[in-house]
Parts: sequence; structure tokens; C-alpha cells
Amino acid sequence: MTTPYPRAFVVGHPIAHSRSPLIHGHWLAEHGLPGRYERIDVHPDAFPNFVRSLRAEGWVGGNVTIPHKEAAFRLSQVLTPRAERIGAVNTLWFEDGRLHGDNTDAPGFLAHLDASLGAGWPEATGLAGGRATLVLGAGGAARAILVGLLERGLDRLIVANRSAERAEGLTALDPARITAIPWDSVPARLPATGLLVNTTALGMAGQDPLTLDLAPLPGEAAVADIVYVPLETPLLAAARARGLAAVDGLGMLLHQAVPGFFRWFGRTPEVTPSLRARIVADLGGHG
Repeated sequence: MTTPYPRAFVVGHPIAHSRSPLIHGHWLAEHGLPGRYERIDVHPDAFPNFVRSLRAEGWVGGNVTIPHKEAAFRLSQVLTPRAERIGAVNTLWFEDGRLHGDNTDAPGFLAHLDASLGAGWPEATGLAGGRATLVLGAGGAARAILVGLLERGLDRLIVANRSAERAEGLTALDPARITAIPWDSVPARLPATGLLVNTTALGMAGQDPLTLDLAPLPGEAAVADIVYVPLETPLLAAARARGLAAVDGLGMLLHQAVPGFFRWFGRTPEVTPSLRARIVADLGGHG
């Protein structure tokens, strides 16, 4: 099956909530490129056959979201070193006749930190001087973010999760640089924390808030939350109230999309204020 223009997708189950078509549609229009980017709902049982038929169906690649990232990892013929380390794939494309897989959540998170805090944030937050990064949660997003922070050269990473066993599992990424702590030990670690990252669903619309007193954090610390509905979570509101730098979850979503767009459509797009404003408006203006 051939088409006169490149066709890419985002696949998940469910998928109706995905903002990826808006992001890539914005860039296609901005660059005046022919192409399509579509949502596809695929049940986990049907996902392997979906992936195997991509070339025959005329797809150039696409994004993979919950619950298919680990399956995409297993089905990719060529993996980037980052994807191998994370154990999950969110971006697929064809190159030299083979299906390649990458995980762009890690560089997407770091690019958003750079854009929000400035490239010197490890120094500004005290991370370069011995303070720790404290990551809350131990799911796939936490794993990707830890890999990104390791790639950036940070060497004091702490992970806390309600399930201590899952947190311990993440230390295998780099036992010399990652430490797991019990959830109830988080407050005691805040005075020596330069960057606090929430990767849990706490604070998301419909979920319980993340109740954490941020008073012990140093004044130079930054707080990041990967939740973007709402954009201003209770955690970020508390950080701003304390005068701390606050990094919302929308930027990670926008920046992780850049590498895939380049693979499928041949241009490197930019995350601009107009793109952000468009997505915020679609979220109901919760910016």
C-alpha cells in the first residue's frame, strides 16, 4: 500500500485522549509538508500483528503509548542504546529496511528542563555541587527520566516509591549513582535535594493530590511534575508559592515529539510558544 505522502501514527489503548495528532499536525502545517499523523486504537492482543504489517500498510513509523511500549521494544528490529537501557520504545521508524525503536521520553524531559531552567540548571540548583535529584515513582516514566539524568552526567539520583521493591529495581540502571529509599523517608531527604521530580499519577485530574511539605527544600531547588492535566498541579502550585522554579509536564510531551517528526517527515521542528498555546487551549486552558 503506497500513498503520495508520509503517514505516521500514535498507537495505544485507549488513544482518544492523545494530543500527539495536534502536535504533529501543527508542525506539518507550519512547515508546509505533505503528510498525515493519525490516532490508532489497537488492543494489546492485536499489537504484534499491527507492528508486523506497518510496511505493507504504508506507514513510515509512529509513536507508541500505554500499554504498548514494552511490546514495541520486543518487536523492534534495531534499538537505540537508550531504548535498550529503558526497556521500552515510544518511537518507531524504518531505516535501511528495518524497524528501529527509540525512547524519546528521556531527551524530551531533559530538553524541557533546559528550556525551562536554562542550560546551567545542574549548577544553579546545586546538583553539580552535591545535591541530589529525588524522583518520586518507579514506573516507565521514572525509568526513562533516570536514564536521561544519567546520560546528562548527574551522579546522585534517589528514587522513592510506595512499592519499595519497584524502586529497588531501578537502582540496577546504575547502582553506583542511584539509591532507592522508602516513601516515608522522602521528607528527610528534601534539605539535600536540588531537583524534585514527580513521575506518579498523584496530582493528576481525578487522582489524589501529592501532599508533600516543600518547606525543607533549598531555595535554589527546582520542582518538576510530568502530570499535565492539570498543568498546574498542587505540587507545582506549592513550589511556586515557595518561590521555587517549577517545571510542568506539558513540555516533556512536546519535546519528546521532536525526534519522531524528524524521522518521519524529514524536518526538525521547534517547540514554540504558539504550539504550547495551542495544546493548552485544547486542554481547556488549564495553563
